[in-house]
Amino acid sequence: MDNIRGAAFMVFAMFCFAVEDGLIKLLAEAIPVGQILSVICLGGLIAFLSWAKFKGERLWQPGYLDGKVLLRSFCDVGGSVMFVTSLTLIPLTTASAVIQATPLVVAMGAAIFLGQAIGWRRWIAIIVGFIGVLIIIRPGMEGFTPATLLAVGGMLGLAARDLFTRGLTVQLTGPQLATHTFALIVPAGLLLMMFQGQSPVMPDASQAMILLAAVFVGMIAYLAIVAATRGGNAGIISSFRYSRMIFALIIGYFVFSEIPDAPTLIGATIIIASGIYTLWRETQLRRASLTENPAL
Repeated sequence: MDNIRGAAFMVFAMFCFAVEDGLIKLLAEAIPVGQILSVICLGGLIAFLSWAKFKGERLWQPGYLDGKVLLRSFCDVGGSVMFVTSLTLIPLTTASAVIQATPLVVAMGAAIFLGQAIGWRRWIAIIVGFIGVLIIIRPGMEGFTPATLLAVGGMLGLAARDLFTRGLTVQLTGPQLATHTFALIVPAGLLLMMFQGQSPVMPDASQAMILLAAVFVGMIAYLAIVAATRGGNAGIISSFRYSRMIFALIIGYFVFSEIPDAPTLIGATIIIASGIYTLWRETQLRRASLTENPAL
């Protein structure tokens, strides 16, 4: 039952993230992407601080100055800025396909930097997954779009964030880490707008409503992720992250009239299959380890 509940919350979270991506892409037609990012994260920051105040928690945490926490947040900032920027330059489905490789990069990084044991089967799955990314990017071939590299950079930044999160020794909750990141993304968005030589745009009523919806949907997505990971088999539940690609395809087709080409679909399929196998294999090995060492 916990697995079913967790999977349902995970699918719902991925639906919300896909909707948020679509709202950002819609807004970017009239509003600078840096401004969109700053406003959305400012809304999230206010919401998290208000929640902390309501619960009687301190708004400032000494752990915010920890080196690993800062590195984690800077990776999150860089990844978010690059990925959101890519949404404005390439099809939603392409950006979403690339971001599906994040768990594969995290698995590889855990083996290289955290000393986590990974067998040859998972190494093959990771390599095959990267081949899927190359099929989508198609470097040096007709159809190559340099802006796709922004999505790749965003994916790498978010993967680095997840790796630093695994290595944290500071006692900070998920909402506190999100608060730290949002506080850094707000000025980063403004700097991006200055770098691109853009001026702030006053949104009209409909654009303001879309911005508000993006903030709300993003918060709901975060809460759904937290609910999804509170119980059940983490490997099984995490595999449902790939449902985000399905929602991106639907939104891309009906909202932006996107029809992904064959390389994008093939590459996305390879990435998703490799990722699901990696998660499944990790779950099997963890289960075997617990069987051999019940005390764990």
